[in-house]
Amino acid sequence: MKYVVILGDGMADYPDELFGGKTPLAVACKPNIDRLCKYGKIGLVKTVPEGLKPGSDVANLSMMGYAPDKYYSGRSPLEALSIGIDLKDSDIAIRCNLVTLSDEENYADKTMVDYSAGEISTAEAKELIDHVRENLKDDMLDFYAGVSYRHCLVVHGAKLGTDFTPPHDISGRKITEYMPKGRYAEMMTALMVKSYGLLKDHPINLARIKQGKNPANSIWLWGEGTRPALTSFYEKYGLKGSVISAVDLIKGIGIGADMNVIEVPDVTGTYHTNFKGKAEYAVAALREGYDYVYIHMEAPDECGHQGDAENKVRSIELIDSIVVKHIVEELDKIGEDYKILVAPDHPTPLRLRTHTSDPVPFIIYSSAENTESGFDRYDEESCKASGVYYKDGESLIKDFLKEDGNVGI
Repeated sequence: MKYVVILGDGMADYPDELFGGKTPLAVACKPNIDRLCKYGKIGLVKTVPEGLKPGSDVANLSMMGYAPDKYYSGRSPLEALSIGIDLKDSDIAIRCNLVTLSDEENYADKTMVDYSAGEISTAEAKELIDHVRENLKDDMLDFYAGVSYRHCLVVHGAKLGTDFTPPHDISGRKITEYMPKGRYAEMMTALMVKSYGLLKDHPINLARIKQGKNPANSIWLWGEGTRPALTSFYEKYGLKGSVISAVDLIKGIGIGADMNVIEVPDVTGTYHTNFKGKAEYAVAALREGYDYVYIHMEAPDECGHQGDAENKVRSIELIDSIVVKHIVEELDKIGEDYKILVAPDHPTPLRLRTHTSDPVPFIIYSSAENTESGFDRYDEESCKASGVYYKDGESLIKDFLKEDGNVGI
């Protein structure tokens, strides 16, 4: 049996007047996903436990079969694993975004214009983070470059206890009330303020402004955590697993779980990503002896954060027409029974432009069963109407990975 998870990050949404009271999943043209729905099992799953914030870290841990209330130790440490940082037990890792802030003189009066600095390229971002590192690094602090706008600060000999706000939660808002609070608030705020002075007139940003792009004129710190300790995926589920993603966070979960992290060229985390490459590399891994592949696609989430309704629908349609279509066709050729799980990790509603903790819709399709479900369209309403509900992601994944195809509740 082969297992494939096709994860559309933030794909779920709320009914919106932009779509006549429907959701992006309901209006998207997705015949391949809808066929899996018709011949699979659908329902809702609660991926974010009560008391935890609905971040992609928590929700993806859940959808990879790891109970967040047991395994979660913070977002940034997972990204640190992907970057290759060897965190010590006394280290705190903190997510370090490159963002675009407005130009008010007083830092705290600025507005979060763009949490991704115009989806800045990795090459540009590395040069900016290197500049920050050269000027702000000391015996306690170090900066590491990641992918696009996503980077990492490591604080040595530190403790948890600082309250941060994710930048994508405050798009278009003044940052005044969202500055760091708690244990290291003064230190973290000072770093952010100093970074603005270092970056606002950097040649990279002057060139971006000239090109009509958003400058990466500040760092924004958030997502503190300590070194994670995940049980290996093989030890937990008895399967050889692989992970495909453009996002350091997801790669970090894979590394922490001793999974094979597959690097696909030209992946971006947006709807401009190499969807076909992700599908092809996933099939290649299955042909090479891997039992399970987790294919993560960030595009719907990014569009949700940006309030980009048209491209959120487009992202879903690209996942359907390129990824799902190729995976199903190639698995049919392999000739071995297979199961596919299609789901988001959490909703990213367009009208909120941030994550929520609502249960998400899923499909489990088994080539060994292929019996009609009574539903022919995958969306939030159909999955709720099925009456099938899982109280947590780990329960869903345990049932998905049963070889006998008998998916229980």
